Amino acid sequence: MTSVPPPYLPGHHLLTGRTAVVTAAAGAGIGGATARRLLEEGARVVLSDAHTRRLKESEAELATGFGTDRVTALPCDVTDEDQVTALFDHAEERHGRLDIVVNNAGLGGTADLVDMTDEQWDKVLDVTLNGTFRCTRAALRRMKTAGAGGVVVNNASVIGWRAQRGQAHYAAAKAGVMALTRCAAVEAAAYGVRVNAVSPSLAMHPHLAKVTTPELLEELTGREAFGRYAEPWEVANVIVFLASGYSSYLTGEVLSVSSQHP
Repeated sequence: MTSVPPPYLPGHHLLTGRTAVVTAAAGAGIGGATARRLLEEGARVVLSDAHTRRLKESEAELATGFGTDRVTALPCDVTDEDQVTALFDHAEERHGRLDIVVNNAGLGGTADLVDMTDEQWDKVLDVTLNGTFRCTRAALRRMKTAGAGGVVVNNASVIGWRAQRGQAHYAAAKAGVMALTRCAAVEAAAYGVRVNAVSPSLAMHPHLAKVTTPELLEELTGREAFGRYAEPWEVANVIVFLASGYSSYLTGEVLSVSSQHP
């Protein structure tokens, strides 16, 4: 069975007055869709990405639609601690508070384990897992000091649960993000901060289409109950739910935005 995506939902002012930081937010993927959805729900959003040109383009587009007072951007390589610190300092200096952090930065690749180099392994782990750790740590330190609560939403993947050839590094990183989410949630609950994750499967966007074979896309979509890939905004909707007061008693959870939960 193949279905079509449902209509795009309008915002409902769920996050009015909140300040959010979104990593890997430039472009047409989950990060860009999440930034737009957060803005549609009333939040102020600090965009970040390692790709400076695309980040500037995204900032200009979103600022045109939502206002320069609600949209700002700062380049950030999540493997660099100084850049991570600068990003979160910028959010607080610009908006006076930090309420929501969406850790979307991740790096994939394909290589059988017997052919995988240390460099390939380390690069994927450093962006996908260590980068999420650095940003979560920076967020929790500030939220703990502020004492006003907050929310962290990490982007994991169904591949952290299931096996796929050539994805040992990415699967290990995403499984690590899931474990990090659960442990951070237990610690952060003491100061009123929630930490959760989404676990999507295949959310299609132009860049992914360029680096994925038609055969693999057909295989992956065939595993889904709806017989299609997710639209990035469908994942973003779940992130908005986790960032909002509608999930006030949820923490340490990994929500599968896919039918492939084990």
